[in-house]
Amino acid sequence: MFEFLFKYPRAVFSKGEFVLLGAWPKWVLAIFLFAAAGGLAWLIRTRLPQASPHVRNWKAGAIWLLQFAMAALLLILLWQPAILVAELRPQQNIIAILVDDSRSMAISDNGATRESQAVKTLESGVLDELQKKFQIRLYRVDGRLARIAKLDELKTATPAPATRIGDGLKQLAGEAADLPIGAVVLLSDGDDNSGGIDLETISTFRSRRIPVHTVGFGLEQSPHDVEVDDAIVPPRALADSRLAAKVSFHQRGYAGQKAMLTVRDSDKALAAREITLASDGQIQNETLLFNAGPAGSKTLQFTIDPLPGEENRANNGVTRLVNVESSKRRILYVEGEPRWEYKFIRRAEQDDRILTVVSMLRTSENKIYRQGISDPKELADGFPSRVEELFDYQALIVGSVEASYFTAAQQELIQQFVDRRGGGLLLLGGRASLGDGGWGVSSLADLLPVVLPNKKGTFHRDPATVELSPVGADNIITRLVEDPARNAERWKKLPYLMDYQEVGTPKPGAVVLAEMNVGSRKLPLLITQNYGRGRTAVLATGGTWRWQMSQPLEDQTHEEFWQQLLRWLATDTPGRVVASVPSQMLFDDGRVRFSAEVRDKNYLPAADAHVEAHILGPGGAAAQIELTPDPNAPGTFHTEWNADQPGSYLTEVTAARANEEMGRDVLTFTRMDGVAENFHTEQNRELLEKLSLQTGGRYWKPEELSKLPSEISYSEAGITVRDTKDLWNMPVIFFLILLLRSSEWLLRRKWGVV
Repeated sequence: MFEFLFKYPRAVFSKGEFVLLGAWPKWVLAIFLFAAAGGLAWLIRTRLPQASPHVRNWKAGAIWLLQFAMAALLLILLWQPAILVAELRPQQNIIAILVDDSRSMAISDNGATRESQAVKTLESGVLDELQKKFQIRLYRVDGRLARIAKLDELKTATPAPATRIGDGLKQLAGEAADLPIGAVVLLSDGDDNSGGIDLETISTFRSRRIPVHTVGFGLEQSPHDVEVDDAIVPPRALADSRLAAKVSFHQRGYAGQKAMLTVRDSDKALAAREITLASDGQIQNETLLFNAGPAGSKTLQFTIDPLPGEENRANNGVTRLVNVESSKRRILYVEGEPRWEYKFIRRAEQDDRILTVVSMLRTSENKIYRQGISDPKELADGFPSRVEELFDYQALIVGSVEASYFTAAQQELIQQFVDRRGGGLLLLGGRASLGDGGWGVSSLADLLPVVLPNKKGTFHRDPATVELSPVGADNIITRLVEDPARNAERWKKLPYLMDYQEVGTPKPGAVVLAEMNVGSRKLPLLITQNYGRGRTAVLATGGTWRWQMSQPLEDQTHEEFWQQLLRWLATDTPGRVVASVPSQMLFDDGRVRFSAEVRDKNYLPAADAHVEAHILGPGGAAAQIELTPDPNAPGTFHTEWNADQPGSYLTEVTAARANEEMGRDVLTFTRMDGVAENFHTEQNRELLEKLSLQTGGRYWKPEELSKLPSEISYSEAGITVRDTKDLWNMPVIFFLILLLRSSEWLLRRKWGVV
């Protein structure tokens, strides 16, 4: 219909330039248009007194507008309007046709695979029409680009496990840099596994003005499918820790139905819960709690059991790696007075094989009682005053102790312990702590997640009930029961506290996990915050021991809460060497970038360290590579490597200075091939449309492709010629003249002014 009305394809108007070929200058046309508008307005105005009264309003303006539009159209036609457009010279340009040959193109839609539909579409006359005008080059594209002589080679080839459209286009741009490429035609479902097409590739085609026309195959929405999008789980954990994994997924066709969400370590189910599926297409998030178990590298599968009629069951689960460590964590607990809270905190951790609480209890003005020490000299002189002494711990708890108990140097040391060392700091409520202990006016006030009240008397020996905030209902520290709603109810049923402390206002960025109800007031109870490389928290009470004393002996609420809080404090405290990779799961691509952050004994960046990665892979593969320092980030080192074979890889990163070893870290990653194509199997029309739009091409549906040979000629790439297309004889002009005259006549007749 478009070409019937406008005579030429859409591409002529979208890529061409509008020109007027008349000999007279354009300013003359402007004068004529102005004169026509004024003359018609004057003529209508002079006749208004003789016209019917009900025509002397906006209706007269409508008549003027139709008459002026008619006059303007005729004047413009006298100036010979045309379109100037670049057109490819016949038989002197190459059209590159790329057919996606990945595994997702082997999916069957409407009784035929997507690849066979693409081949059939080309063989239905499109390829023959293109060959009449241009030289044709056929390619298959998956993880790489490969030229083929004919389409039959696609039918016999084994589908590749991955699609990397961007890499294929980049390869084409490099190989055909000296060839007159007039346009590129990509037939694909858009299921790209490389994360999208990078800006550099897009810029290459735009700079050479090569349009990429995309043809989309595959259903844009699967009628019956459940797909797991992601599972967020900490990459590192302590042995026997309780972990929370956030699993996100979406579905179509099963809204309101029940499904089972499970996490497994190999064949062993670690946790499972029944979930209710949300509305179609909505991203849904659910949390699974499970025990990390003993030390070792864990390969965890997060799955949703297949539902009846599900078309693709391979996307019902994802795999994630967790390095479970058994290294000990030591927590220093400083308490200013004997009290029940001190005793019950120590009791809560006594069965923990990973955590050790080393405590110093002030029994009188100049005496301290030490527990959990590993050496008689440890803490013999009181609170540490040197970096190597305090930095030997991973976390610090301060009970009912006034800030002035610590010297200025020790306060600076505590600040560096959190900021530079990356340790955890917890302050408890008490008679001599927080606001009553002068912490709000000390040099450590910036560390706290709250702005403390500037007054005394903030500690009260009065009852207070506890409830979780919305954030706390789903946080691993306060997660006593897996279901968030039941967890919130469990906290409301805890025995009341017999003391509480006013902690003021939480700072921006702080998170309130639990609150206290004191009469008609609601006060923060547990507040956390990230600070520098570490974490800080305030627990505004010294009375959680009642959760143990006022409940049955077998109730483990108090122990579970404190174990989770203490592990949160200490788990993420880094060592002197911290190694990482962007992702522990490599899909169909072995390229991996190692990074390492190295610190000296004082936990200052060690830019002069010698850092190596020792890699062990499947089949006995081994490699040793050196990491190079980052000039923009002292103490940070990088290197890149390629894992050639699928399987699991163990990497130990070591750092040394001269002949002294500074530290080491271990990480794991896995390469899995043929997995990524199982996900996002619907047509990625958004990617295909974006690619064509940014390069000057067009997105096509398969049934529209018969028009491609006539439109693809209009390109500024390759060898072109400028062509002028007259516009005066377009059928739409005739219909427009007819519409204007008939509309005016009908209106005048209706209003009685014919």
